[in-house]
Amino acid sequence: MKKIILLASAFVFSLAVMAQTKADDVMKVNTETHSFGKIKQGTPVTYFFELTNKSDKPLVVENASASCGCTVPEKPSQPIMPGKTDKLKVVYNAAAVGPINKDVYIKLAGIDEQKVVHITGEVLTAEAYDALPKK
Repeated sequence: MKKIILLASAFVFSLAVMAQTKADDVMKVNTETHSFGKIKQGTPVTYFFELTNKSDKPLVVENASASCGCTVPEKPSQPIMPGKTDKLKVVYNAAAVGPINKDVYIKLAGIDEQKVVHITGEVLTAEAYDALPKK
């Protein structure tokens, strides 16, 4: 009898876990990854991820953080109304030469799972950047 109760409890708990809302259920992002391409060392670059509320309730971006201090996200200051779009500003400082592969974490109020978007590219020295063919 104890085994049946334990199995029933585990089943109900697993259904509750599966029923939790995910970030992708309520928000659409214009792109999962943005590539800055080749950028000049010491020249910060900025990109705005577009966040669209797919739900029927206001969407609050509780927090935005990055995988390192070289990347600074700035969350929308107001709730995103249903069907509306707002922007998440991401600035990369381009201080270190080399490839860029950084994660930005978006935490929505009332949702445990964070949405992760990415920035990529390559930081070149001023000499290497200036030597690139101009378009």
